[in-house]
Amino acid sequence: MSAHGPMPRSAWIFPAFAVALFVVATALGYSFSPTAGGIVFAAMLLVILFGTVFAAVHHAEVIAQKIGEPYGTLLLTLAVTVIEVALIATIMLGEKAVPTLARDTVFAVVMIVCNGLVGICILAGGLRYREQDVQVTGSNLYLSVLIVLATITLILPNYTLTTPGPLYSVAQLTFVSVVTIILYGVFLYTQTIRHRDYFIIEGDVVGGDAEHASGRTLMLSGFLLLASLLAVVLLAKKFSLVVEAGAAAIGAPPAFAGILVALLILLPESVAAISAARNNDLQKSINLALGSSLATIGLTVPAVAVVAYALDKTLVLGLDQREMILLVMTFLLGMLTFGTGRTNILFGLVHVLVFAVFVFMVFVP
Repeated sequence: MSAHGPMPRSAWIFPAFAVALFVVATALGYSFSPTAGGIVFAAMLLVILFGTVFAAVHHAEVIAQKIGEPYGTLLLTLAVTVIEVALIATIMLGEKAVPTLARDTVFAVVMIVCNGLVGICILAGGLRYREQDVQVTGSNLYLSVLIVLATITLILPNYTLTTPGPLYSVAQLTFVSVVTIILYGVFLYTQTIRHRDYFIIEGDVVGGDAEHASGRTLMLSGFLLLASLLAVVLLAKKFSLVVEAGAAAIGAPPAFAGILVALLILLPESVAAISAARNNDLQKSINLALGSSLATIGLTVPAVAVVAYALDKTLVLGLDQREMILLVMTFLLGMLTFGTGRTNILFGLVHVLVFAVFVFMVFVP
């Protein structure tokens, strides 16, 4: 979907279908089962869910282009985070407990974004323009906050003494949640107010075609954005049933659900990031990509922690040694990639190959 021109029909049709599907399935008391009818329902659900997520991002883009950068990418990131929290919390609280889902999803988001998406964006831009520029200072701020957040949420739980295993005690989880929110909040202040020039390449303009959108169109997009997010939240439970049945049918590892959730929520943002790179705006791609990772840890982990505590659910956060090695390698590679302020296809290829290693190791550990 594009934020330019008249509103596409899909931008309101998919949210309407999503609400209708939820109402019908709830009224009939439908519970997914791996039958012919169940497969048809699953296919319909996935199409409508993907379409609704794209619709949500479309409406966020309409508003984002009106308010300009970096507020625009911030709005997109927050919209996607709402979807992510809803999906993770719903699957975690399903009939079959999945205490590692939040960890697997957060780790998958970091690997997909910082390797897969960043690599594809750099490759796409490098093939078309040879080299592209990014703000070194802004990239360093992204990486410094991301490294701290990832370390205290995904690595440190393995080495605490209060509780055994890759778990935080209630006090530790509360403290870490507060720290992540504070750190993410200060980063947002830095990005949007204090040093917003760090995240914009000189020559970028505030707003775009959406500046000429009527007030009625902007109000409609705001309403449909909320409706789309609500529709995704409503369908999250149905989606969790499909994920559980699909994973069991193919014998997928536990981390498969986290990857699937991450891919679903990142797909629309990924399309926008790749499109920006192809339009020689790699900085916007980096804002979208790294912003997603920060929001996933800074907002999703505290939100899921609150849900887990309120419902007395176990929340496993610590990664195993193999995953920690991949995480550390990703951060080192990111510092080298953005350290010079200019990228080329080799940087992109290296990131893509690291992402390929991550996916392969999930299925062949």
